[in-house]
Amino acid sequence: MPSDRRIVLFDLFGVIARHQRPGALEKMAARCHAPTEAFTTAYWACRPPYDAGQQSASEYWTAVLRWLSRPVDANTIEELRLTDIDSWSRVDGRMVAYAQSLRRVAEVALLSNIPSDHADAFLAAQPWLHNLDHIAFSGKIKAAKPDPAAFHHCVVAMRAAPTDFLFVDDREENVRAAQATGMNGHVFTDRDELAAVIDTWLPTGR
Repeated sequence: MPSDRRIVLFDLFGVIARHQRPGALEKMAARCHAPTEAFTTAYWACRPPYDAGQQSASEYWTAVLRWLSRPVDANTIEELRLTDIDSWSRVDGRMVAYAQSLRRVAEVALLSNIPSDHADAFLAAQPWLHNLDHIAFSGKIKAAKPDPAAFHHCVVAMRAAPTDFLFVDDREENVRAAQATGMNGHVFTDRDELAAVIDTWLPTGR
């Protein structure tokens, strides 16, 4: 049977939070005494298992340093880890306020690709997250978008049907993956366009 539940499921980075701080990759590359281009390749190529909770921060950074043929030591790993966390720490205040305001008319949840230690830091720094109806961080649920398991986690955890969700992400491949599981989807570009989509999607009279 059709449900009257409405759950807006937000991506985090590029929607509510900002993308990586400019200059962060260059800063981490310099700490490794590596060219920025080579560091950036290693940073992203080694990332998927870390995002999906299959590697610890130490294992991830060891893989990056070995990719670059650089020495592996605990101090370097910790400096890189903390710089990396800081580089992903900024939020868009207007989008935070908008997401919170939606809870008057819908359930609001979050599904983000983020390593477990990053998630812990983000939760500590952003108390508004605790007011949402559900939070799913890839490093905690052991599944990262666009893996269907990430979307299924939200469906099961919220005891909802896929059609109850509107998934909002700035990456089209993730939106398509959500739609393949039965969710509604919207590729995020800006708040005003999203607000118009949500207003149309909500039941009349709410």
